[in-house]
Amino acid sequence: MTAQHAMIAGLAVVLVALPHFVAPYFMHLLIQILLWGFVYTSWSIMGRFGFVSLGHGAFMGVGAYVPALLWNYAGLTPWIGIPIGIGFAVLLGLLVGYPCFRLKVVGHYFALVTLALSQVVMLSIVAARDVTGGSLGFTPKAVGHSWFALQFPEKVYFYAISLGLWFGGLAVWYWIDRGIGREALDAISEDEEAAASIGINVIREKLRVTLISAALTALGGAIYGQYMMYLNPETVSGIAVSLQIVFAAIVGGTYAAIGPTVGALLTISLNEGLRVAFGTNFIGAANTIYGILLVLFIIFMPRGIVGTIQDAIKGRRRGKVTLYGAIRRASSAD
Repeated sequence: MTAQHAMIAGLAVVLVALPHFVAPYFMHLLIQILLWGFVYTSWSIMGRFGFVSLGHGAFMGVGAYVPALLWNYAGLTPWIGIPIGIGFAVLLGLLVGYPCFRLKVVGHYFALVTLALSQVVMLSIVAARDVTGGSLGFTPKAVGHSWFALQFPEKVYFYAISLGLWFGGLAVWYWIDRGIGREALDAISEDEEAAASIGINVIREKLRVTLISAALTALGGAIYGQYMMYLNPETVSGIAVSLQIVFAAIVGGTYAAIGPTVGALLTISLNEGLRVAFGTNFIGAANTIYGILLVLFIIFMPRGIVGTIQDAIKGRRRGKVTLYGAIRRASSAD
């Protein structure tokens, strides 16, 4: 077993044992960190290859609202409603992604298209107020402890679900990172024309990673909605959510598996800190701070917190190796 494998195993043991030692409030924060970490990781599956989407708030909103609406109005269990919501999110990603990739809409143009998608979904939720509750929000019917309704008053159940989801997100990230398609995606991110000239199906590869990202984001939104038992279009969809996802993934480190989770830790800590410090007197402060920090990180720490730490460690190791080699050469000369 390598040191990295031992570290992962130790982390897993600590995370599994945490519910026995953590107070309910901190358990609530841990669940949110794991769920948002999963959503941010889902975005980074696209973002790390240069496919910058500002529309993941749309996928999260669809994933959150569809199961809740089916449960309230049709009595359909979330075990069926969640896959349906994921299916709608994938279809949405296909309807937007395929024309964009086919017509070679890339860069900031693609980002603007996805940004519009996010806002369209949020405005649609608000407009359908008779069904969704509009801007006042929507509350799924509570039935107490129920596996059928996927509702658990005890936080330990959702902690276990969130932890499993988070590990699953990391597994998908590693699968794409170490898979054979990684080289194709890297080539596409460098130069689409050159990638196509050597036989890479650019549209297929970009659609594949986009739909995987959309599906996982919708799944994260669905579980988040089930846990919070209250949906608001401004907190699970729209531009603000999309920008929060992008901010956390970039600041944490898009190119490291654990980076988006570090971003989740930062965003949850920031939100809770502002809520405790200012209450409702400083509404919107988090989004303002997100914007400022995002600009600073893009300029001074483009690889994010985890990436910068990794680079520093590698630099120290290279420095030690160089120093050791110089000492050996000097000894040999003597």
